[in-house]
Amino acid sequence: MSEKIIDLGNGFWNIRGDLRIGGVLNVGTQASLVQLGSGEFAMLDSYPLSGEIRDQVMQMTDQGRAVTAVLNLHPYHTLHCQAVARDFPQARLYGTERHRRQHPDLDWQPTLIDTPEAEATFASDFVLTVPRGIDHTTANERVHAGSVLAWHPASATLHVDDTINVLPMPGPLKRIVGEDKLFMHPTMSKALTGDPDCIEQLGAWVDELAHTCAELRNLCAAHSSIRSFAPGEFGPALRKAFDRTLPGLRKALQS
Repeated sequence: MSEKIIDLGNGFWNIRGDLRIGGVLNVGTQASLVQLGSGEFAMLDSYPLSGEIRDQVMQMTDQGRAVTAVLNLHPYHTLHCQAVARDFPQARLYGTERHRRQHPDLDWQPTLIDTPEAEATFASDFVLTVPRGIDHTTANERVHAGSVLAWHPASATLHVDDTINVLPMPGPLKRIVGEDKLFMHPTMSKALTGDPDCIEQLGAWVDELAHTCAELRNLCAAHSSIRSFAPGEFGPALRKAFDRTLPGLRKALQS
């Protein structure tokens, strides 16, 4: 995977970045730069900018001065918070409670990103939504199913880390099975709250997301890729992905 910035139109740029496990296996990561209705910019997630990508972002944002907010959406994506805070020192820095614990030296906003207060703060540009029925963080730090998803209606783009994934299909296989497949994060069953109706809560949230993003054109997923959809295609694909998880979710809840 090579670093690149992709213009998805209507003020949304997705940055596909590198993330190497053990310095070898590149699983990739992402951030997004979004121009707000005010003309200012927000970063979705943190990624260390360098080279041509940094030059382009700085040129677009008055050398970074127009970036007024950084929204760290996934509690376990914390490696690059300091780098982005240095790049945009004037930006308001939002994150989860885990972001604060990992980087207590940074000047975090008092409003957590996974709260209704944050949703209201950015409602003019984004729909921020947190999955119900699963825990955002768990005692097992390998469980990364929970995150805040950011829907940007102006560009019909959904930025999501881990909760929903895209399985890229190789060229020959894609001609046989069709488009890249959606799937829910494989640790979803381990993130269930354990409430008797937690699976129903999660399913209701999936249905709400499908309705909210009915006109979705771009899904930006961390560690995988961007997938494009025609209006009306995303909802059925998302529901199929959720339905495939149901046997595992039910088994986990019973155990």
